[in-house]
Amino acid sequence: MLKVGLTGGIGAGKSEVSRLLVSFGAVLIDADKIAREVVEPGTPGLAAVVDSFGREILAPDGSLDRPKLGSIVFADPEKLAVLNSIVHPLVGARSAELEEAAAQDAVVIHDVPLLAENGLAPLYDLVVVVDASPETQLDRLVRLRGMSEEDARARMGAQATREKRLEIADIVIDNDGPLEGLEQRVRAVWADLERRAGGHG
Repeated sequence: MLKVGLTGGIGAGKSEVSRLLVSFGAVLIDADKIAREVVEPGTPGLAAVVDSFGREILAPDGSLDRPKLGSIVFADPEKLAVLNSIVHPLVGARSAELEEAAAQDAVVIHDVPLLAENGLAPLYDLVVVVDASPETQLDRLVRLRGMSEEDARARMGAQATREKRLEIADIVIDNDGPLEGLEQRVRAVWADLERRAGGHG
């Protein structure tokens, strides 16, 4: 089994890359998706978040009001740390379960937005970074996701710098250009990963 950490700044196109890798046969463990699952209504995770942040972070239907919580934690590093201390161990445990269920010769892609920020590179056999210039990221966030420029810059600013991400990269997928060329680049990376997985265990 080859354990690959996949990361990239917001708007760099990481989810597009993970979608392509899955289409080629990778097993995807998506930290963001799991982070949502562990705080669904009725979970111990959600109860812990409410204990820390109060009931006002709940939507009327009892689910987590993500924008509300986001506006609280993105503005306050201490509160963000509290949230992470609740969610990260739950995500780690669930990720480990999913990994154990994968085939022995699988290429397991861990889609981890905060891989660089949390110093997680040593957990993986190799790290793939989806890279785009800050200008490209900003353009995509504003144009494609409808964020205000101010909000987009704040989200980008809360993440590791481009340099810090590239420092931990074993493979860099350049996604500064149009998405059309991306599939070809990802396919080449996939061939490399499959070759490496064959050489493992």
